[in-house]
Amino acid sequence: MFTLPQKESRKPTTCPGSVSTRGLHSIYGDGLEREAARKPDQKLLYGVGDPTAMFSSDSPHLSSRGSIIKWFWDSAEEGYRTYHMDEYDEDRNPGGIINLGTSENKLCFDLLSRRVVVLNGCASLFSALATVLCEVGEAFLIPAPYYGAITQHVYLYGNVRLVCVYLDSEEMAGGGEAPRVWVWLGVVTEFGWWILWIFFQVTGLETHPFQLTVDKLEMALQGAISEGVKVKGLILINPQNPLGDIYSPGELREYLEFAKRHALHVMVDEVYMLSVFEESVGYRSVLSLEGLPDPQKTHVMWATSKDFGMSGLRFGTLYTENQDVATAVASLCRYHGLSGFVQYQMAQLLRDRDWINQVYLPENHARLKAAHTYVSEELRALGVPFLSHGAGFFIWVDLRKFLPEATFEEERLLWRRFLENKVLLSFGKAFECKEPGWFRLVFSDKAHRLRLGMQRIRQVLEGKSQVAEDPPSCQTQEPRGPHR
Repeated sequence: MFTLPQKESRKPTTCPGSVSTRGLHSIYGDGLEREAARKPDQKLLYGVGDPTAMFSSDSPHLSSRGSIIKWFWDSAEEGYRTYHMDEYDEDRNPGGIINLGTSENKLCFDLLSRRVVVLNGCASLFSALATVLCEVGEAFLIPAPYYGAITQHVYLYGNVRLVCVYLDSEEMAGGGEAPRVWVWLGVVTEFGWWILWIFFQVTGLETHPFQLTVDKLEMALQGAISEGVKVKGLILINPQNPLGDIYSPGELREYLEFAKRHALHVMVDEVYMLSVFEESVGYRSVLSLEGLPDPQKTHVMWATSKDFGMSGLRFGTLYTENQDVATAVASLCRYHGLSGFVQYQMAQLLRDRDWINQVYLPENHARLKAAHTYVSEELRALGVPFLSHGAGFFIWVDLRKFLPEATFEEERLLWRRFLENKVLLSFGKAFECKEPGWFRLVFSDKAHRLRLGMQRIRQVLEGKSQVAEDPPSCQTQEPRGPHR
């Protein structure tokens, strides 16, 4: 979470030559030449702008678009930055600058919290980071299966692609020769997906299903490079959606060291970090690590949508030590901002730490654990394998044995049978899982709905589903992506 730029020891960044004749020419370009060449009685009817001609990039951390965004902020906010370095205060700085330039109502500031820079949810943060870190057509690595809407967040807005490191469900037994593994490398393009198969041998003593390893990251990165795809960063979701997996501090450090070796940015989505309900899991934020390998390229996101059940109140925060990235992302708040009232509500909520720590979180964890226990027992009674790691709102369910054939078409048909029997699950393909038959089952619901939902799941799996006698007049549509 970032405030507006405060007192800085370094000089404000300005556009090249901003106070010189050369600067005027470089900013306005041949527009001034046209103005000078215009006849006295000839009216100026239009002007064509070219933002890319207004600046030169001075940050190794930003894409050209990110530099443009930061330059607009720096140049437009120069006066306001000076103001914040010498802000008027009736007692402490009566000779300071009085701001009569910002069009905002200061008459009721005593009723509101201090202004902070946030964006309206993690979706906007993903979009903003993709824009300021990558050029068009560049890519991020992301372990798959993953929350599929991230594809939209980074591509539709910033035209950035994803290189998927597809993980598999096969367990490695301890000891003996490490098994050979096929890994899929997928890249999202405007024309759809293309997939590259990579064959290699995983090293290490033990792994668990869908485990991310540095070997797999290395192979995916090299595969992308060999295909001419420039990778700029790595996306990690911790706790993971849809797996519910939690990266240990040691694993996090290995991934960050990998990123540092290859000069990659790392975006860590921790939106479920307060929804770890198993105490034995021992979740730790990436920010708790002593000495991040590359603090300037580590960016951490969190939002209230999941941990506090406030998906409708779009409120997302970004932590980064990179001031260039922070400024570029913060400048996009005019497009992804939230009202002062929402900011005030969030400030009031997060300020009450006693209630959060002593009332809300313990009760939330207890209810999540109870619901998780119930659904887990029901799945065991059905003989259904599943993965769950004590975090998040979902269980990753293995229904492969219920598919007549191991195809995504059969997976979709099973999903439709659930839907026709009035229970909605999310199928694995929506999360880019490359093994047909995996489903995400959300358990964070009221007991009576969970009981009814599990009854309907049982009916489908036992071949006793009851399709409604009077189906809706409109046809059910295929889902376009997973539910958050």
